[in-house]
This record gives sequence, C-alpha cells and structure tokens, in this order.
Amino acid sequence: MPDALTIREITLYIRDLFDQDPRLGDVWVQGEISNLTRASSGHLYFTLKDEYAELRCVMWRSQAAWLGFEPAHGDAVLAHGQITVYEQRGQYQLMCDTLQPAGLGELNRQFEELKARLNAEGLFDPARKRPIPAFPRKLGVVTSPTTAAFQDILNVIRRRYPLLPVVLSPTLVQGKEAPPQIIAALERLNRRDDIDVILLARGGGSLEDLWCFNDEAVVRAVAASRIPVVTGVGHEIDFTLVDFAADQRAPTPSAAAELITPDGAQLAEMVHGLRLRLYAAQSDRLAQARQELATQQRLLARLSPRYRVQNLRQSVDYLAGRLDGQWRHAVSRERQRLTALTRALEAANPLSLLERGYAIVTRTADGARVSRTRDAAEGTSVTITLRDGRLIATVRQRQPGH
Repeated sequence: MPDALTIREITLYIRDLFDQDPRLGDVWVQGEISNLTRASSGHLYFTLKDEYAELRCVMWRSQAAWLGFEPAHGDAVLAHGQITVYEQRGQYQLMCDTLQPAGLGELNRQFEELKARLNAEGLFDPARKRPIPAFPRKLGVVTSPTTAAFQDILNVIRRRYPLLPVVLSPTLVQGKEAPPQIIAALERLNRRDDIDVILLARGGGSLEDLWCFNDEAVVRAVAASRIPVVTGVGHEIDFTLVDFAADQRAPTPSAAAELITPDGAQLAEMVHGLRLRLYAAQSDRLAQARQELATQQRLLARLSPRYRVQNLRQSVDYLAGRLDGQWRHAVSRERQRLTALTRALEAANPLSLLERGYAIVTRTADGARVSRTRDAAEGTSVTITLRDGRLIATVRQRQPGH
C-alpha cells in the first residue's frame, strides 16, 4: 500500500510551493469586487473576478484603515499582495495589502447604461409613481417562499397589522432563471382583482446575487404593473433598477412590510381617542338636545290651551276680584251719596221745616203754594199747614217786603 499524506500535509506542501514562488509573493491583480464583507474586527473579505475566474481575497484591518476610498460591490480595482493558502478551507487567496480603484466594473457599467436608457424613456419619472393604499385589503408578495426575507415580511405583518391577508406569488430571486419567473409572478398578481399592493422582496447579497432585479424585462414589468409595487430588495446600501421603476422603495424587506402596513397599536390608540371624542361629542349633543327640549317644552306650554285657560282663569279671578272691589267701592260710594241725598232731602222736606216752626201756605182754592205776597190777593182763602195740622185763613192785607 503506497504512503498516504494527510490533508494537512498536502495543504502545507502546497502552501510551501506558493511561499517559495517569488512571482506569487509580490503580485498585482486586476478584477471586479464582489461578495464584499467588512467583519466586526475591521478586516475586509471579498472576491476579485473577471469573466473567467474568481480569486478570494482578505485585507487586514491595519491595511484597510489606510484605504483612500470605500470599496463597494462592482468596483474595478487593482489589488497588490501575496498569494497564500488558507489551510482550514484548503483554498488559495490573495492576502491584500494595497487596493486601488481601477474604474467602474463591467456590471456597474451595464447597470449605469441601462439605468440611463430607461430613465430617458420615462420609466423612472416621479409623476408615474402611485400612492400606496393607507389600509390595503390584501397584499401580494413576489419572492421565494424559502427565504428569510419572506418570514421577516410575515413577522412584521403579524406584529403590525395581522388583519392583512397575504398572497404569495413564488419565484426564484437569484440566478439566470429568476427574471422570467419574477415577471410571471407579477403577472399572476396583476390578473387578480383583490390585490391592493405588491411587495417585490429579496434579502441582501452581492451585486451578482441581486442582478436579476436589474434585468430590463423585470424592470419594465414592474413599471407596467397595474397594481402599485413596493420594492424591498437587499440592504440599505443596495439599489437595483426595480427600485427606480417601483412606486416606492424600501431599504429592506422588513422595512417594506412596515411601509405598506399601518401600525395596529397606533390605530388602536387612535380608535380609543376617537371613541373618547365621540362620547364627549355625544354627551355635549345630548345635553344641548335636553336644553333645547326644555326650551321647546316651555314654549309649548305657553302655547298650550291648558296654559291659556289657566292664564284666562287667573285673569278672570283677578278681574272678578277687581270687579268685586270696584262694586263694593261703587256701592259704598252710592250709599254715601244716598245718605247725603237722604239727608239733603230730609233737610229740604217741608215737613222737616214744619218741625222747626215753619208753615206752608197754599191757596185753598187750587192748592198752589203761596211763597210771595203777590201769590194771594186780599180776600183769598189760604190754608196754613203746621206741624200738627192746618189753619184756614183769609188774607186781609198784603204787606210786601222791601
């Protein structure tokens, strides 16, 4: 049986070959950055690639701190360093000590060219953007059902607005087969009449991972959607062309779900406040209605026949009282007048005069009163009435007074 090497022995052997090669110890490599990650330690991990191959790279924090620019996905760069072997994974890598920009990478160039062309066509015009319903009745989601992004969306909806039904239109969200599936997923939702808004979502990834969302046909499908579309693709720093074509863009799938759904807690608080305002308004209206009713009752009572009868009855009592008083006063006054007249009559009664010693003289023949000397000629028979009887006499002589 031949002698067998361990994995570590063969890996160390290959590492020694790399370390002994002077060309690999001081090398410049040109390529496009992808899968860029900055660890919490400050080290940079990324991949340099061209159209034929890829090279893993690492840059320690001490060198990364002196970079004069912020590397990003798709950047074309010149990297200097040493080719070494990462023993734990058995892969070779570039231990980078210098990194310089070398212009836009090919994917970035394609991105910018397509963005400029579609923008010139008006696909990104803000005037085309439609408002998102404040209270959607049903949400359509275009994503892969197996991704964490879809679960994040469901978690946000359950927390904020659990009444919202979700219709998943599944699709791949990465790779060459993804664009036609994304378009088909959008079309399925647009054929329905119960979807108010569509959420197109995917978690973060490299520029290559998200490239299907820069596909021209996908971008046109988003712009042509009958239903408003919200995108939540990648992380906050990731922008794809569907973000510009959509009616609204969110930095992450979770943020997109929050943007679409109202906050149930705020709604409950708002409803509680409205309930209190409604109760106060009802109480005020009821108090006002009661006051108006009391006023109308008073007015109605005044117009009521019973009220008028009561008033008239009171007026009759009042007038009867006045009449009785006036009658009594009139009777008393007439009694006083009668008494006065009686006294005056009695004072003028000839019989009363007789009582005081006077006499009444009348002609005996005709009974005419003799009040003057000329009323009885000499020889006329006269009757003299006294208090206790009459005297018959004859006028013997008239003596007129002065």
